[in-house]
Amino acid sequence: MMEKDSTVDRSLVRELADILNDTDLTEIEVEQGELRIRVSRQKEYMPAPSYAHAMPAPMQMPSAAPQAPAASPAPAVSSGPEVGSVPSPMVGTVYLASAPGAKQFVEVGQTVSEGETLLIIEAMKTMNQIPAPRSGTIKRICVDNGQPVEYGEALVVIG
Repeated sequence: MMEKDSTVDRSLVRELADILNDTDLTEIEVEQGELRIRVSRQKEYMPAPSYAHAMPAPMQMPSAAPQAPAASPAPAVSSGPEVGSVPSPMVGTVYLASAPGAKQFVEVGQTVSEGETLLIIEAMKTMNQIPAPRSGTIKRICVDNGQPVEYGEALVVIG
């Protein structure tokens, strides 16, 4: 019966860590025979800049007969994301606290500083801290704990 070598090649681990830094990856895994090494690091993501785009005016199709005036005013058309909203930089699942039962990172009315963690988004089994892009007061939290979010979806509003 063959004995397994339980020593880890530290130079290989260091080399893999250097590759992570050089290539800006967050995780790398190597297999050599029975040996399997995975090196990962937490990467801090900066939210993508948000751009406000004006929505085009709705087009009205001509009708055969004139229409009577509407009894109630039409609902307001949204002109894009709410001013001060922080968009999600990725697709994933939102967590408002560092662990179940722990205090939330931020609450409505709380003052935050630029770079302070607002929440965590789990994407591909990696926990990504989402920092405040600017200082201000939390006006609204737009997501619930455990909620899936899409890229660009409003997470919180900072006023």
